[in-house]
Amino acid sequence: MTDPYVKEHIENGISTIEFFHPAHNSLPRDILEELRQTIAKAGENDAVKVIILKSGGDRTFCAGASFKELININDAETGRVFFSGFANVINAMRKCPKFIIGRVQGKTVGGGVGVASATDYCMATKFASIKLSELNVGIGPFVVGPAVERKLGLTGMSQIAIDANSFYDAEWARQKGLYASVHESTEALDEAVQSFAENLCNYNPEAMKEMKKIMWADTENWDELLAERAGISGRLVLSEFTKETLKRFK
Repeated sequence: MTDPYVKEHIENGISTIEFFHPAHNSLPRDILEELRQTIAKAGENDAVKVIILKSGGDRTFCAGASFKELININDAETGRVFFSGFANVINAMRKCPKFIIGRVQGKTVGGGVGVASATDYCMATKFASIKLSELNVGIGPFVVGPAVERKLGLTGMSQIAIDANSFYDAEWARQKGLYASVHESTEALDEAVQSFAENLCNYNPEAMKEMKKIMWADTENWDELLAERAGISGRLVLSEFTKETLKRFK
């Protein structure tokens, strides 16, 4: 079985950052931290003009939080630290001065929806349905909520957060604003993403940097906000309801 990884490839001004985990691209703490660091470094690299964020495999972009780690959380501080991993990745994407293009080839769940929402421009296949499953396991999409709401609006975010057991298809996500375009296959998606990234490399980097600042205006409090939300999740994961629910995933 292939080991989890985060890797970066830089070519012609494009940084392609890929993460992978054999458990449906779930995100344990170490992968989250490595992803945060890689995004931050790409943002500081003068050789990089644009970033593509993708995951390995075919039909799953990201399964969200690692259930193996969630099950083993036994105190609120450990829970806060774990959920802060998602907060740190989202904030790294928010602060990165380069445009981040999301390449979503398949289903994405929970924290994965948050990661997709934190990209600046997201493209997907028709297989890229989304689900916010947190309420279904006894917590809520507290950390990723601001990023998801920013893309889907409060109504859209509330709909999928409350209907926590349902997948919403890629076309629904496109209509709500998460995906800019939806493609018939991974091959067609990759071609579109690469072409779009190459085109962005022709633009003024300073102009793109200033545009990103404007597009992320009024999110300056997210360091504190997402940290606070991580604390809420860290407490709730200790509840008897959540513990009993998570046992089903062992």
